[in-house]
Amino acid sequence: MESKKSIRMGMPYPQGTRLFANQIITAEHLIEFKSELLSEFEQLFKSYSAQTQKRWLKAHQVRKLLNISIGTLQTLKSSGVLPYSKIGGVHFFDYEDIQRILQENKEKGLRR
Repeated sequence: MESKKSIRMGMPYPQGTRLFANQIITAEHLIEFKSELLSEFEQLFKSYSAQTQKRWLKAHQVRKLLNISIGTLQTLKSSGVLPYSKIGGVHFFDYEDIQRILQENKEKGLRR
């Protein structure tokens, strides 16, 4: 026999719980269920979107990420430190390249 659980008010009930004739599901129950379900979906979407990082960033996003000026970004591009792709006049930077460069240039702290 397949294990089934009833859900009411967000709490699972064990197998054997029955819905009796005097336990009517009202519109208020459905509205509450809907809001709980939407809330859970919102939490899932927020956690998913927080985990995923865009692979390609535009110049203004890189400047904001690194907290650098337009001139500094231009220097990094022209010196070849920060590789980029140009499509239709828009410069795109690979997020993984930025992370790699930061990791390579990370200063090792000295312990005293």
